[in-house]
Amino acid sequence: MADLAARHARVAARAETAVLEALRSGRYIGGPLVSAVQLQVSTRMGWAHGASTNSGTDALVYAILALGLPPGGEIIVPAVTFFASAGAVVRAGHTPVVADVRSDYPNLDLERLPLRPSTRAVMAVHLYGEPCLLPGLDLPVIDDLAQVIGADPPPRNGTIGAMSFYPTKTLGAAGDGGLVLTDDADTQAAVLKLTHHGMPANNVHERVRGHVGANSRLDAIQAAVLLAHLDDLDARVASRRATAARYDAELPPWVHRLPRAPGHPVHQYVVRVAQRDALRQHLADRGVESAIYYPIPLSRQKALEGIAHAPTPEADRFCAESLALPVHECLGDDDASAVIDAMRSFKGGAFSP
Repeated sequence: MADLAARHARVAARAETAVLEALRSGRYIGGPLVSAVQLQVSTRMGWAHGASTNSGTDALVYAILALGLPPGGEIIVPAVTFFASAGAVVRAGHTPVVADVRSDYPNLDLERLPLRPSTRAVMAVHLYGEPCLLPGLDLPVIDDLAQVIGADPPPRNGTIGAMSFYPTKTLGAAGDGGLVLTDDADTQAAVLKLTHHGMPANNVHERVRGHVGANSRLDAIQAAVLLAHLDDLDARVASRRATAARYDAELPPWVHRLPRAPGHPVHQYVVRVAQRDALRQHLADRGVESAIYYPIPLSRQKALEGIAHAPTPEADRFCAESLALPVHECLGDDDASAVIDAMRSFKGGAFSP
C-alpha cells in the first residue's frame, strides 16, 4: 500500500543534502526549516498561518485547545475515521459523540448531525481526500485535513484545521509530525506557546486559553525532509490521479467506485464490494496488497464504550464492504495492471449500493 523507500528515492538528493545541512547547523528544535514548513504548507492549504506539532494527533489536540471551548462539552466526530479523531477530543477534555455518515460516502452528513445543547464543535474529516463541507453550521468546525493535501482547491470549513505528516501520508516525513492551520496570528501564537510548555520566556509558564502547555514540536530534521517532499507533491498527486483513472475505467463492473470531487488528491482509492474478505484473500494470494480504512466504526470501539452515540448503520455497512487498493505514486503501470487483473479474476457477487 506504500513504498517509502521508493518514495525517498524520488527526492533522495534533496532530502539527504537538507538533512545533512540541518545536522551540521546544530539547530535541531525550531529554526528556519520549521518556519518554512509552517509557511509553505499552510499557504499550500489556503490558510494564513501554521503552527507545527510532533504528530497529526497532537495537531488535532492543540487545534481543539486553541478554540478555548468551555470544558466538558461534546464534539461530534464521524463514525468512519482513524481513532485519533476521537482520541484527540478526549485528550482535549471533551466527549466525542460519534455520528453516522452519508449513504454514498463515509463523510459526515450535515442533515443528520446529532446536535444537542452540549455540542461545542464538529470535527469534519475529509476522508481519503474527499471534501466534507458543512455550510451554515453555527458551531466551530475542526477540519481534520490529514488525508487531503494536494486537493485542488483544498477544502476547509473556516475555523481551524489540523494536518498529519505521518510517513504514509501523501506529504509524509521520515517520522511523525503535524500542523495546526489558522487564519488568526494570535491563534498560531497560542498553539506555539501551548506546544512549548506555555513559555513566553525561559522558566516562565502560563496557561494559554485556559490550558497548561506541554511539549509537542516538529524538529528541524523532519522539516528538512518535508521540504524536499513538498517539491514532489504535485507530481505524486498527478500519478495517483492517473492510477485512479485507470481503476475507474478498467475495474470490473461489480466494483462500486466511491464518488470523487473534482481536484481530489486520491490519498486512498477505496471501493465497496460484496464478499470483501474473500476478495482480499484472493488479492493476497496473487501478491496484491490491500487495506481496510477502517474495519471498525468509532461507535464500536472499546475505548469509547459508555459514551452515548447515535446509531451508525451506514458506517457499519461501509466498514464491512470497503477495500482500499494500492494507488501510491511509486506504483508502476505493470503494478496497476496486476491489481486490475487480480480484481477481474475474482468471481464475486454484484454489489448493490
